[in-house]
Amino acid sequence: MTGRFGISPQLVLGLSLGVLLSASCRQIWALVASRLTREDDDSTFARGGIQMTGDDEAVKTEVRVGVEGLIGNTPLMKVKSLSDATGCEILAKVEMMNPGGSAKDRIALAIVERAEADGLLRPNSGDVVYEGTSGSTGISLAMICRAKGYRAHICLPDDTSTEKVDLLEKLGAEVEKVPPASIVDKRQYVNQARARASERNSDDSVEGRGLFADQFENEANWKAHYDHTGPEIYKQTGGKVDVFVTGAGTGGTISGVSRYLKQKLPKLKVVLADPPGSGLYNKVKYGVMFDIMEREGTRRRHQVDTLVEGIGINRVTRNFDVGRPLVDDAIRVTDQESLAMARFLVEHDGLFVGSSTAVNCVAAAKYALKIGPGHTIVTIICDSGARHLSKFWKAVGPVGGELAAVPLEDILNLSSTASTSRANTPVNG
Repeated sequence: MTGRFGISPQLVLGLSLGVLLSASCRQIWALVASRLTREDDDSTFARGGIQMTGDDEAVKTEVRVGVEGLIGNTPLMKVKSLSDATGCEILAKVEMMNPGGSAKDRIALAIVERAEADGLLRPNSGDVVYEGTSGSTGISLAMICRAKGYRAHICLPDDTSTEKVDLLEKLGAEVEKVPPASIVDKRQYVNQARARASERNSDDSVEGRGLFADQFENEANWKAHYDHTGPEIYKQTGGKVDVFVTGAGTGGTISGVSRYLKQKLPKLKVVLADPPGSGLYNKVKYGVMFDIMEREGTRRRHQVDTLVEGIGINRVTRNFDVGRPLVDDAIRVTDQESLAMARFLVEHDGLFVGSSTAVNCVAAAKYALKIGPGHTIVTIICDSGARHLSKFWKAVGPVGGELAAVPLEDILNLSSTASTSRANTPVNG
């Protein structure tokens, strides 16, 4: 039977049902897709360090409170050039992404918060934090002090890079420069800071108390890395770390991280990266800081010249000592190797790093070649090269051109007798 227009009613019915079913399917798919999208948005995921947990909670987790809230949870990056050249996965904890630009933000905050908890600091009361440092810890302290209602007085060697001094002054710190000297000299920058704090506390006529931060001996230093840096590395690597490599100034980073990671990974190797003039290499390798005829802590002459700031020391600090039994090996890195590595990282990776980071990367690459491919090695990018323009990077020389073709092996075999360093002593912190 056909209808008025010669079309079967059954055909009309079939077409109508098809249209309805098609529309229903589109609606159903739209609802499913919408639900899937919402579920994806509500799920917990990390991208660029931001935790997203749903519309309401996302805002709360993205917003940090003050500069203090920005400290830590720094990214871990694969250094492509070093990984490709060695066959190991060389990863770097990018500590220069802390708000103060260095790993020292962690310890500065820990020291101040511990002092507050102990009743030694009171916000907005005129209290002053004193510290002896080569710059980075001072910058971090100056930032934290401004954020929390204190003033900072920083004593540092008079050959510290001008960029660090400028940053300290722009952050409102009082800067006191002193000649480089041995720790047994009462005018040495750490001793000077301690004396300034004591003078303040002895003078009843001044407002506020003085706190000597004492980054070298204050155990809040290594505990900050045990509580935060170590766990972050473990989580970011999924617990797959074979070697941890870093230099030591105060010793807080190497001690805190190694104490945490070795609890989780007993087979982990911890390797110290040490610049010229530092005695820590000998301490790890041979059990003594200097020549066997010299008693530790009594050397009065200046240390060997080096361009490196931030790591290297000629005494065993409390912060280093708590992790010293866990350090398995040490690698000496020359200034020439550090300078060449800094240039290499810019030319191959676009990484512009400071002197201590260059030392770390040389040691990481050397150890990678020593143990062979297939291992995971973690090191630290301590700070940016922007703090080292007038000193370390001035000695690096031009970047680009044919120098980019220099292979890694040539960098790691540079002569340690070449003279490229300026006259100064290694400084720490």
